[in-house]
Amino acid sequence: MEAASHWETIRKSAPDGDAANLADYEKACADFDWRNAGAELTGLPGGGLNIAHEAVGRHVADGRGERLALRWLGKDASAQDFTYADLDRLSNRFAGVLRRHGVPAGARVFCLLGRVPALYLAALGTWKAGCVFSPLFSAFGPEPVRARMEIGEAAVLVTNEAFYRRKVMAWRDALPSLRLVLLAGGLSADAPPGITDLDAALAEAEDAFDIARTRPADVALIHFTSGTTGRPKGAVHVHQAVVAHHATGKLVLDLRPQEVFWCTADPGWVTGTSYGIIAPLTIGAAMIVDESEFEAERWYRILEEQRVTVWYTAPTAIRMMMKVGTEVVRKYDTSALRLMASVGEPLNPEAVVWGLEAFGKPFHDNWWQTETGGIMIANFPAMDIKPGSMGRPVPGVLAGIVRREGDVVTELSEPMAVGELALRPGWPSMFRGYLHEDERYRKCFAGGWYLTGDLAMRDADGYYWFVGRADDVIKSAGHLIGPFEVESALMEHPAVAEAGVIGVPDPVAGEAVKAFVALKRGFAPSEQLRRDILGQARKRLGRAVAPRDLDFRADLPRTRSGKIMRRLLKARELGLPEGDLSTLEGEPS
Repeated sequence: MEAASHWETIRKSAPDGDAANLADYEKACADFDWRNAGAELTGLPGGGLNIAHEAVGRHVADGRGERLALRWLGKDASAQDFTYADLDRLSNRFAGVLRRHGVPAGARVFCLLGRVPALYLAALGTWKAGCVFSPLFSAFGPEPVRARMEIGEAAVLVTNEAFYRRKVMAWRDALPSLRLVLLAGGLSADAPPGITDLDAALAEAEDAFDIARTRPADVALIHFTSGTTGRPKGAVHVHQAVVAHHATGKLVLDLRPQEVFWCTADPGWVTGTSYGIIAPLTIGAAMIVDESEFEAERWYRILEEQRVTVWYTAPTAIRMMMKVGTEVVRKYDTSALRLMASVGEPLNPEAVVWGLEAFGKPFHDNWWQTETGGIMIANFPAMDIKPGSMGRPVPGVLAGIVRREGDVVTELSEPMAVGELALRPGWPSMFRGYLHEDERYRKCFAGGWYLTGDLAMRDADGYYWFVGRADDVIKSAGHLIGPFEVESALMEHPAVAEAGVIGVPDPVAGEAVKAFVALKRGFAPSEQLRRDILGQARKRLGRAVAPRDLDFRADLPRTRSGKIMRRLLKARELGLPEGDLSTLEGEPS
């Protein structure tokens, strides 16, 4: 396959006219208003706004309760279907369990479960009870779980007996706010004391529940995000976020009622909640939920057997599929797919174009953060794709490239100027604070902008290009070098599956670029291959930007959500403190 290049374009995949939710990008931006987007939701009868009502309750009220809402695929090849009426009834029962145990509105309900039905019922039931939902990634060990629950002042924990014994029981008494532990999936004969059997409690609960009359600005979610060092940050989101989830699910992912949609992200991360629970349910789609972790043939079999039409996954998974090769995917019928999208970190041009070879259509990259709560910049089906670009802003979102000097923020207008990606506040899913860190929150805003901490460029056509986190940018001989550009060039080599790039001290240039690469199946490290990869990178990038050194790695360190941890590569290379490793993939749990 010919290598993908930044300047190549892939023609839009969505036809003109009414066939796509967004058929004309310019017109959509000109006509869009967040108030009109909110009017597509019904709100609570008698006033108020609640995510769970918009996700399930209103469908049942409007006679759509018997539609398939969630198909759960177990590790053991079992499957279980839930209609919208099922989710509404069972989440009512969960809310009733909270109320019966005296859990007040506003209390924080943490969930430590794998992708099992109880997690989804807990999320919806928590919102119905007027409480705040905070999902935890199930592979976290005891310390990351404890830190997040302490910061969040957890009142309730929903988990299973195995996780409770391994990750919580030893320190539970040190968390005085924790008043109720609900264990899903059944209990053993010697179950630990001080817990409640969730399955038994749900069986005894009533099907009906008077949903809490939450307001748009009431807190609904706390998502934790780790910085480069220090304790996790708890980003606070409100019920009004559902307006953005619904709108972007339609405009970016082109979701429609009764769509077969598969978001592979775990709800322990913001993507798995915003687009693995809320957006598809508000739109009326049928969600696929797979309990198992990534395995290429299992995923392809799910795409074939479930006739998935819209697939939302992550760059790490795409690169792992690339590593396996295209021969495997061609054994399966994935023709039902009409849109494939990716999020989590920037998608290298090679991966975008690989979608054409493997599936006959490209992956559509998009960009957002835990703090933004929803997709902000995207490659829309109705737009041409420039491989390697983040795309263009979502209608209703105003983005810019800025330079900050103290409290003064200057917008940069010249094409391809490198600056900080910034957004004008006002979209509904914007975070409303960091728990217990008001000053840290205030520092995210200046000059009428939300400052993302990501460096980017905007080209003459309005497409945005990721450069790197501000802390990742390499300063070499007066050049500012974005690691993503170098990594993308390295991935154009046919042997390279993944690449991570850092700056290392250099006595002359200040910093020199060093690369770490993982190879595709069928390639083995050698000095000749090392020289070949470096030589191609120099030809592609020029000597000033290309890596001067390269090491082979079997795997690169990644967060559990899939992002390559450049800071960890740098710390290990230079013998520096490694900082917070709670989100590192593969750490003991």
